[in-house]
Amino acid sequence: MREQVFKELFLMDFYNREEADEQWQLYLENQEEVGETDVPELSARARAIADRIPELDAKINAASVGWKTSRMNRTDLAILRLAAFEILFDDEIPDKVAINEAVELAKAYGEDESYAFINGVLGQIAADKERENGQ
Repeated sequence: MREQVFKELFLMDFYNREEADEQWQLYLENQEEVGETDVPELSARARAIADRIPELDAKINAASVGWKTSRMNRTDLAILRLAAFEILFDDEIPDKVAINEAVELAKAYGEDESYAFINGVLGQIAADKERENGQ
């Protein structure tokens, strides 16, 4: 499910919302691993993340030394947004799991060094969250 949400987030970066919805539906028609009952949940999750992009990007920018979201490749950015959302807003997913899953997505879809960059940025976001919560 996480991989499908990543793909939808990636797609959203190329189209306006209406066009992205159409492209997503076309994509889903050719996916055997996505059941029809999963589609509403996947789309709701991607929309929840998309609605928080300004906030997520601010956290990513603060955690990534020397890189801003405007300069990041879209694959890395979609992975970072998904995992940052899980770290910051999804209490059901432990931070370490969100980071590990993001690293695995980066190994599968990112460039050679993407996973190390993503691991570092997300580690900083998790540490900042803990500091803010006084843990």
